[in-house]
Amino acid sequence: MPGKKIIWRIVFLLLTGLLIFLARYIYLAAPVISAYGAKTACSAVYLQHRQIQTVIEEELSDFPFSVATYTLNEHDASVTGSVLGFAKRKAIYREGLGATLVNDSSETQIRAQQFRLPAKPVKYTDSIPWPNGDLLPDTLPGNIDSIALHSILQRALNEGGMAKSQHTTALAVVYDGQLIAEKYAAGYNKHTLMPGWSVAKSITGALTGILVKEGKLNVNAPAPVAEWKGTSRESITIKQLLQQTSGLDYEENYRKAGSATSMLFKKGNAAAYAAQLPLKYAPGSVFNYSSGNSNIISRIIRQATGEKNYHAFPYETLFYKTGMYSMVLEPDASGTYVGSSFCYATARDYARFGLLYYNNGIWDNERILPEDWVKATVQPPAANTLQHYGYQFWLNGFNKNDPLQRWYADVPADMYFADGFGGQDIYIIPSKQLIVVRLGLHVTDENRLLREIISTIQ
Repeated sequence: MPGKKIIWRIVFLLLTGLLIFLARYIYLAAPVISAYGAKTACSAVYLQHRQIQTVIEEELSDFPFSVATYTLNEHDASVTGSVLGFAKRKAIYREGLGATLVNDSSETQIRAQQFRLPAKPVKYTDSIPWPNGDLLPDTLPGNIDSIALHSILQRALNEGGMAKSQHTTALAVVYDGQLIAEKYAAGYNKHTLMPGWSVAKSITGALTGILVKEGKLNVNAPAPVAEWKGTSRESITIKQLLQQTSGLDYEENYRKAGSATSMLFKKGNAAAYAAQLPLKYAPGSVFNYSSGNSNIISRIIRQATGEKNYHAFPYETLFYKTGMYSMVLEPDASGTYVGSSFCYATARDYARFGLLYYNNGIWDNERILPEDWVKATVQPPAANTLQHYGYQFWLNGFNKNDPLQRWYADVPADMYFADGFGGQDIYIIPSKQLIVVRLGLHVTDENRLLREIISTIQ
């Protein structure tokens, strides 16, 4: 009958359309799934010293990463991911550099790269007082309710049990420069390196500041990007890159194939990918959070320091001067640090980074950052109508007189923070003399956590 034929044709067309959609999704998404999982597992195995099966169960068991297979090869220190045997992507580990995805260049070419990395200072940090070392005092400030504080941290650590949406791996609290509390989930401790994800952006911001102090960069000058010469993008300044107002046509969306997933997981040169993007808005006119901007800055840092000094530069001028001996920045296949996303450190070292900003860029009476750098960092651009972003740091919101219009309603307006995917955060609250580091697999109610920590200070 004609009616049934029409129905079957509609069903056939719908099924065909669905199959085409699924095929396109798999074609675009499978390489990203494989690459993300391979990179995550490789870093976890070789930087965190975890078993790959544990990583798969805790970080890669949710869809879509659960459809992939991840294989560890201990002979060449690598992890390969694939989806149903296709879209194979490999991440390789190199000592001092962490994990790098093999993209655009061959594995042989990447392994042949030469890097000058400084040796870690030989110091017995357990006998050196915090913050330069790990020796903590026997007593806490008298105005701290330590019993309540430890109870709050333990509750945050246990919240949701093993439910990943609530899973916290590390917490550290610094008050008036002193580390007053820290707690870790089972399998983690004060020596465990943790992924910071976009905390790397804040580190990139600090490295930019150091070069400004050295007179090698000027934030108000046009960014030195070769691809932009003679184009409408050549007026983009370093400041606009820092403040995420470059105007580049980039979408920070990891739920679909696009700018973010292509740059981080399909390309061997993240900065080059971001630099070739066209303008969507006039530079300085619109706030658009973009890992692409951060990676362009990372390449600018490489150019400003020179090939001979670049890879040692973060360690010699920032990390080792502030006792952050665990910090690892991971490069892409081009050798440029992925300044938007790939960093690892202990919770204590993330706390030290926060303390550097809390102390206005000074460490042990040495000025690491320019005198006005922290002040500039917490000033949002006019284009950012929510007033919640500065120099690669998030701010607490635009209406400082109305808590309901702040990012964290129960936290002082002067709070600013480095924030990474999954709730990797370094909160700096000058008015409360606090720095709080929270690291985990997924986000939790951090407004509540910060409110409760603040309440323990009398």
